[in-house]
Amino acid sequence: MAAGDVVAGHSSVANNAYLTIQAGAGAEWTVHNIYTPGDAELYRTDGANDTLLESVTTGGWFGYFFHVTNAYYFKVKNVSGGVQFMGYDGIVTK
Repeated sequence: MAAGDVVAGHSSVANNAYLTIQAGAGAEWTVHNIYTPGDAELYRTDGANDTLLESVTTGGWFGYFFHVTNAYYFKVKNVSGGVQFMGYDGIVTK
């Protein structure tokens, strides 16, 4: 992917599992929207240390500028009690 391309992902996520939003080695992304239809928690992580940023009950996070690399990235935890289809989109910056 080249800088300026859209990056996006969507998947079915089991209860208490995560949607991982992580750029490949050497790549950088700015993620603008994270979609979740039910209860979810947003974490920033380096793979060893998770920081809970916020919880939502529906919708997700829209219009943000989350900077994502391979070393520092985000995980969205499904805490809805059931399976959810979650996703994200943004722009490749490097």
